[in-house]
Amino acid sequence: MSVVSARIEGNHTTVYDALDRLGSKHGTFDDSLREIVNIAETARFIDELDPAAPLTHSLIRELHARTVSHLIREGDPNPGNYREVDVAISNSQHTPPSWVVVHPEMTDLLDFANAERPLHEQMLQIAIAHHRFVWIHPFQNGNGRVSRLFTYAMLRRTIFNTRGGSALNPMAVFGNDRDAYISALEGADDLSERGTTAWIEFFATGISTDLQRLIRLQDHEYVSEELITPVLTSLARDGVISAAQAGALAIALQRGVVKAGDLEAVFPGSPAQRSRAIRTLVEEDLFQNSVEGPRFYRISLSRGPIAARLVRRLDTLGYLPKILADD
Repeated sequence: MSVVSARIEGNHTTVYDALDRLGSKHGTFDDSLREIVNIAETARFIDELDPAAPLTHSLIRELHARTVSHLIREGDPNPGNYREVDVAISNSQHTPPSWVVVHPEMTDLLDFANAERPLHEQMLQIAIAHHRFVWIHPFQNGNGRVSRLFTYAMLRRTIFNTRGGSALNPMAVFGNDRDAYISALEGADDLSERGTTAWIEFFATGISTDLQRLIRLQDHEYVSEELITPVLTSLARDGVISAAQAGALAIALQRGVVKAGDLEAVFPGSPAQRSRAIRTLVEEDLFQNSVEGPRFYRISLSRGPIAARLVRRLDTLGYLPKILADD
């Protein structure tokens, strides 16, 4: 989702490159990767907040400071501070309000965002707040990224807080069709009822569609049979992994977490031989240590040979936003 948010702003780092480079133990982050890291870490920061706590000026400024930290191309000359200059938005007919009224405009927005609404009105509230944030354009740079994180924070404290579940990160909705997203936002810039309603419909439809995808991904049988097993089959077919390794991965997929004794059928022989086979799986980023302890293992899905094909499989099944097509 962090890649999606950065891609909307013109960052062309692919999902797999981000996963691979973030998992590397060597090297430093360039500006493009740092932008993605900042968004991801800021989302984690939001996850640690009390979802019932009100959204404040200081929180919005903190989100901005974290999002643009140490960036050059997509940085801001005053991280964590509202703009003190008038600005224009590239390729947009909307002129943001003067910097003089940014603080009072943001006060009104935060009052609106924090207002208690019945559940059936909360999606409208969030959609309107997202548009108004971009409309105000409170920072010199980083407004799009921060607006999407702000929307994530709103989802946590409203709909998902009252339902007792984890919040849906809305980046996929915004990135599924960048042009449609920008067009829908701009259509509401005149603050007319027609434009605002069209934007709300775009936002709510996207959230609903993405929720259906996420519900499907919580079905272990579906994920196993339609997503991961085809990836493992293709790796074995292409000779990337051996038949024995494919068998070990299949067992790990079925059980979730395995230890050496669980793999005796595919790695026969002495315990030492089995340990060497498992060590090879770890070194090749096919297995990784599990939280249960150093001798417990699970499939490594986020890096190594599985990750690249997993991203392609997700794309085949329609889970990647269109902005990430062919990643």
